[in-house]
Amino acid sequence: MTIKKISTTPYQGQNPGTSGLRKKVKVFQQKNYLENFVQSIFNSLDNYQGQTLVVGGDGRYGNIPATQTILKMAAANGFGRVIVGCNALLSTPAASCIIRKYSAFGGIVLSASHNPGGPDEDFGIKYNISNGGPAPEKYTDAMYEQSKSITEYKILQGDDIALDRVAELALGDMKISILDPVVDYAELMAEIFDFDAIKTLFKSGFTMKFDAMHAITGPYAKNIIEDVLGAPAGTVLNEKPLEDFGKGHPDPNLTYAKELVECLFGKNAPDFGAASDGDGDRNMILGNNFFVTPSDSLAVLTANAECVPAYKNGLSGVARSMPTSCAVDNVAKELGINCFETPTGWKFFGNLMDAHKVTLCGEESFGTGSNHVREKDGLWAVLFWLNILAAKKQSVEQIVTEHWAKYGRNIYSRHDYEAVDKAKAEQLVENLRNGFEALKGATFNGMKVAFADDFSYTDSVDGSVSTKQGVRIVFEDGSRIVFRLSGTGTEGATLRIYLERFEPDIKKQREDAQISLADLITIADDIAGVRKFTGRDAPTVIT
Repeated sequence: MTIKKISTTPYQGQNPGTSGLRKKVKVFQQKNYLENFVQSIFNSLDNYQGQTLVVGGDGRYGNIPATQTILKMAAANGFGRVIVGCNALLSTPAASCIIRKYSAFGGIVLSASHNPGGPDEDFGIKYNISNGGPAPEKYTDAMYEQSKSITEYKILQGDDIALDRVAELALGDMKISILDPVVDYAELMAEIFDFDAIKTLFKSGFTMKFDAMHAITGPYAKNIIEDVLGAPAGTVLNEKPLEDFGKGHPDPNLTYAKELVECLFGKNAPDFGAASDGDGDRNMILGNNFFVTPSDSLAVLTANAECVPAYKNGLSGVARSMPTSCAVDNVAKELGINCFETPTGWKFFGNLMDAHKVTLCGEESFGTGSNHVREKDGLWAVLFWLNILAAKKQSVEQIVTEHWAKYGRNIYSRHDYEAVDKAKAEQLVENLRNGFEALKGATFNGMKVAFADDFSYTDSVDGSVSTKQGVRIVFEDGSRIVFRLSGTGTEGATLRIYLERFEPDIKKQREDAQISLADLITIADDIAGVRKFTGRDAPTVIT
């Protein structure tokens, strides 16, 4: 086998940021496009020769050929060993687990998260550092700068590697360890949770449905929930990962997880329902005819952490992204622990966890996690809920309503306007940034604005400053409206509007969120001109 240096032209793409580079499959299929970006990753790193790299992805279209390319490039660039999942499969939290367990130098994760897959859909790639978390901006900025000046990439010439079985192989001078993608992650889950208690729960007749959405979590859920914990066969739905996710949208929310929602809100509904996304880092939690918002889920996990063996001695602190509701703040105050408010992006949580400042963390976008890895972890959150249900012997609805009675309810909703004209969406947000000072003290529908700002954050660990993280409008009663553009889509822009109101009155806590938040929805449109700029009469997705 020989190493070949192939001339190329500079990559003219976007800065990947901490969520990675996400584009249509046909963009990645352009000549040298993937190779340019992978070489730019390697060119931006120091002292990796002879080190271990982890590679795997969510199984979407293009995953295996991209993995073969990365393996040959890693060998040509001097890595000593690559750990890869069978069939190039690794969930994002499992990749983080393996990076940490085997003290790898870093990892390349192939995923476009919850975005659709297939020949005409999305593909993605990102780099994780040695702590198992997404590369911070100083790394991704360096990768982007390398990509703008790259003139060649290095690749080993040779046949593809068989990735369909556990094996120890070699590619040139580089060793390749092909692992069962589930084993190490399942072992970690067994160390965290009380599996015996959950087994007893299932033996009692407790019923559950888990929708893997034909995505990466299927093999993990099948192994842990059915084979290890003893849930009946058929508990895990859509468990086989497919390149196009069964032509579905692997985003675990009330709109896209339609099969699961109909099951949990239908006749003879099971006791518990859950779903995960394309790469396994998100989760949705449902009870019998009951939906748990991600913000409430984080608060409930925090309040009941002592039910889980790994957290029985208490939490060092908790963290939430700024758009996430303040429900967990109320719990942290009661527990006497710190609650950190960060920008959206898991690397901010990773810094806090590395500094031992927080144990649990979460985002309103169906992402929850802890210091066991440095990524959000969908199946971990589901197992956490199962552990709580086993310990408390109550229904999901009972646990949540008792939580509201004790801490009050932060009634909350997110309205997503997907694939909006990018220029118009950016203009809407820019108008808000230029005008939020004038909103202070203004009154809308009898509600007075206490303050408004464009959220910025100074990292207490590395001192980095993040600006323009979302426009917040906070009213005197604590209600909030937050406007933010999401960077996870590949078409147009996604405008997200977050609405929140605190309700201490038990009699009003069960009111439908959209009814309770109706005045805030109207105010959001009045302030920002949402219908005017999006051209939409309603959001694409409401959660």
